[in-house]
Amino acid sequence: MDQSLGDSGWRGSHEGWLEAAYAALLESGIDSVKILPLAKKLNLSRTSFYWFFKDREELLAGLVSRWRDQNTGSIVRQSEAYAETLAEAMLNVFDCWLDSRLFDSKFEFAMRSWALQSDNILQEVQKADRTRMDALASIFKRFGHPESSADVRARTTYLVQIGYISMQTKEDVAVRMKRIPEYIAIYTGEIPQQRELNRFYARHGYRPG
Repeated sequence: MDQSLGDSGWRGSHEGWLEAAYAALLESGIDSVKILPLAKKLNLSRTSFYWFFKDREELLAGLVSRWRDQNTGSIVRQSEAYAETLAEAMLNVFDCWLDSRLFDSKFEFAMRSWALQSDNILQEVQKADRTRMDALASIFKRFGHPESSADVRARTTYLVQIGYISMQTKEDVAVRMKRIPEYIAIYTGEIPQQRELNRFYARHGYRPG
């Protein structure tokens, strides 16, 4: 069997190259995502790259797709998740802000930094912003808010979180957890019920002191 066709053959793998590109992007920005430095990091030949990607542009497109599927996809999915109340629906979205498997804040920051250098990536980011805010607005409309109110509340919810990311805000988990009920109340106009908060805390392994 030709090892180059396997997932872990001597030429590496599609996912391995993509993971190395992801790590380089987060560590040093888009200018560091180049084939030769990645090959050296992976201890592979430069030519092995071309078994998995046509060129660097295809690798970069893979990064964009990964970011879109994870970050935008998670916000959309969490916005559509079942909830009995508006506050609970917003807590579902807040799962994204506390679970990097759903929403990768470092990846988000790196993509927005890349957008400063590329009009095409800027368009991707702006498209993602619209999709995410539309998903959030749909929550408010689902629970009876008119279009204008849903739009403003969605923008407030989303832009605060993007502010956290853009400012690279570091916040102790316990401090943030204590603030979440107030955030929910401000965004939705509803105070979350204790049982809703308890389920949310349990999902994130947090025990209020």
